[in-house]
Amino acid sequence: MTDKLDGVAVFVQVVEAGSFTLAAERMHLTRSAIGKVIARLEGRLDARLLHRTTRTQTLTEAGQAYYDRCVRALAELDAAEAELDSGHSEPRGRLRVSAPLAFGHHCVAPVLFGLARKHPALQIDISFTDRVVDLVEENIDLAIRIGELRDSTSLAARGLGVQDLSIGAAPSYLARHGMPVDIDDFAGHVGIAYSRAGVVSPWRMRDTDGVEWELPIESKLSMDDIQAIAGAGVAGLGLVQVPCWLLTRYMATGELVAVRERCGVRPMDIHAVWPKTPYLPLKTRYAIDALVAEIPAMNLG
Repeated sequence: MTDKLDGVAVFVQVVEAGSFTLAAERMHLTRSAIGKVIARLEGRLDARLLHRTTRTQTLTEAGQAYYDRCVRALAELDAAEAELDSGHSEPRGRLRVSAPLAFGHHCVAPVLFGLARKHPALQIDISFTDRVVDLVEENIDLAIRIGELRDSTSLAARGLGVQDLSIGAAPSYLARHGMPVDIDDFAGHVGIAYSRAGVVSPWRMRDTDGVEWELPIESKLSMDDIQAIAGAGVAGLGLVQVPCWLLTRYMATGELVAVRERCGVRPMDIHAVWPKTPYLPLKTRYAIDALVAEIPAMNLG
């Protein structure tokens, strides 16, 4: 009996990727292998599914109709597997997670390491990036987002806490330049600034009355990586404005001292997000529950 699902997943990947080459990269196959699968599928169906040129590919009318049904069929299979998976007492299989660089290394990864130790049948694949990934297109099971959720229609979310900013400095820097107390005291102090694409973010903070101020910080060094900014602060190069959870770690070692804690102008929500689905796989549910249980205690803000 011919396997009617043979080639279906590859065909859907090719359509969604927009090219054989990208589909091959995502599926860890060669472009030639992808082409052979599509050719066999068209031969079995006795229908042309794709118009292909050297530069583009488009669905034929038959291909569009077949693609629409294939997507629904694969979604039903995913739901069926998730429903069966929910009957297991232990999470298993591969869990793909995307997390921001610094927050992922310091907060997310330790939680998932613990989960991996408890459940040996679970394979966890963590990608560290500050890029906002497309969970569906990139086949990500779970992602951590800091800031506004802009694709809430296609994603489910669960809050993990709020990230606020603190200002800190190395003891050696404060010994040379003094501890700023009032807003005006920050004038003349050097700050390690955050910059992206050459644009330096100004330092803003709330005072004890909740009033917003822009600090008169002199910026001689700027970077686009929070971890590197903290490192520059440890080296005594200036004041740093970093997330509370990161400053807390350096305060514990004595490498940084708090100058102003939780003084950010706009604290940002932290969420775990995942594609909306009728049945949440057990592996994803266990990861979400672990993150919800452990991350709020990490002095986020």
